[in-house]
Amino acid sequence: MSKYTILVCDHIHESGLNILASDPEIELINAADEPKDTLLEKFVPLADVAITRSSTDVDEKFLKQAKKMRAIVRAGVGVDNVDIPNCSKLGIIVMNVPTANTIAAVEMTMTHMLSCVRQFPYAHNNLKLDRVWRRQDWYGTELKDKKLGIIGFGNIGSRVGKRAKAFEMEVIAYDPYIDSTKATDLDITYTTNFSDILNCDIITIHTPKTEETIGMIGSKEIAQMKDGVILINCARGGLYDEKALYEGLKSGKIAMAGIDVFDKEPAINNPLLDLNNITVTPHLGANTKESQRNIAVQAAENAIASAKGVSYPNAMNLPIRENELPEFVMPFLELTQKIGFMSAQVAKSGAKSIKVVAEGSIAEYIDSLSTFATVGVMSESLADSINYVNAEYVAKERGVEISKNSSSDAKGFKNLITIKLTTQNGQVIRISATVFEDNLQRVVDIDGYTLDLEPKGRMILFKNSDEPGVIGDVGKIIAQHGINIADFRLGRDSKGQALAVVRVDGDISKELIDELRELPACISVKSVLL
Repeated sequence: MSKYTILVCDHIHESGLNILASDPEIELINAADEPKDTLLEKFVPLADVAITRSSTDVDEKFLKQAKKMRAIVRAGVGVDNVDIPNCSKLGIIVMNVPTANTIAAVEMTMTHMLSCVRQFPYAHNNLKLDRVWRRQDWYGTELKDKKLGIIGFGNIGSRVGKRAKAFEMEVIAYDPYIDSTKATDLDITYTTNFSDILNCDIITIHTPKTEETIGMIGSKEIAQMKDGVILINCARGGLYDEKALYEGLKSGKIAMAGIDVFDKEPAINNPLLDLNNITVTPHLGANTKESQRNIAVQAAENAIASAKGVSYPNAMNLPIRENELPEFVMPFLELTQKIGFMSAQVAKSGAKSIKVVAEGSIAEYIDSLSTFATVGVMSESLADSINYVNAEYVAKERGVEISKNSSSDAKGFKNLITIKLTTQNGQVIRISATVFEDNLQRVVDIDGYTLDLEPKGRMILFKNSDEPGVIGDVGKIIAQHGINIADFRLGRDSKGQALAVVRVDGDISKELIDELRELPACISVKSVLL
């Protein structure tokens, strides 16, 4: 069996390396300690997927050597060192790991907020370094009853809001790309008027760095703020205009600022460091042991998924802009690709048509869902020849008809996605799935059989006449092959038939499938790997 080659270009936590090394379908090349010339010339040409950090530039030289690469995973949030446009031209999907350091960034924000209101670093240095005991010099203020304005209410901003509420603060959120209920459900005020944010006692920013957000807090905005305002930035450098920030701090308009990120880093000569009313850290937002482990684990899992063509989590060069989507949409897109891939494995035949049905509020995103479904279905046969950029073109070229149907009403569910795959030999596979709270992805129907199935791992789909002893026979054969059953889900219909979906821990061999097929009650048996 040929393996997928994953190249680790920079150092990541050993937990991620262990995941890569333990997957039997993955050939791991750990080149983190190799000179960059050796990395480019010797190892990049071998890789199906590369994991990088900030030490490796994915530039023209890198891409010129990436002869067979299908995806790049940036182990972290920022992709400043990745040439995304040229990756797209080459059909290389670029992914990042945006949520692994969420808690670390949230806690860093609260650290700076508390340090500013209590002037903690200055009091600490006065005692520890100067050996001066002057309590009267360090009167601070309390967070309680202060008004906190949060710009950007995604994974990090929303969690900052929750923690601020625990400090009994009044919290106002500004984010035009979210559903207002995300804030109001937390008893947090949602506003579309930016002036409401500028009127707060403390302001913290948690947006991506885009043309829209660079310098969004400048001299004009600072002039509209309260005298004595406190500003926090633990997101991306440049969201505050640093010259305007300097002038505001120097004049006293801004009482304190807590800054973890700078426009140009390392910022060892930044004028802000000369001021006595600012707390600073050298971009430590993700620097916790837990977040580094999470980053490595997610990067490894994403690299494996993309190498196998199962999914491309957090892809940056999709035909959509993820930061402009409501938070609930992305799990549905990933799930749609998974069930597309699953249906193609069940069918084991070329696609003639793919129909995507979206029901509920997710129906608004039917075009993006259709793209993900097409990639999922066709990657079973085309592997790395199909991606989000060329999916519709490749489908049309191969005569695969793509159709879409949407409805605001999802019977029995808040949202429901269905893929109906018709193959060239006339076979029809229909799979429905949804996402529950906390982003729990579930397949709820396969060809009319109601199930509750997590789309994950190695699975056997066993369709049989519904009679006594079948489950025992199936379990016995699987056990005889030395394979443990991780999960067993059963659906039944009114025609005396049943569908069992068995998730197993070991490889599913042809011999195992053949033995199951010989059981008298067997109607069909298929294997799926997600």
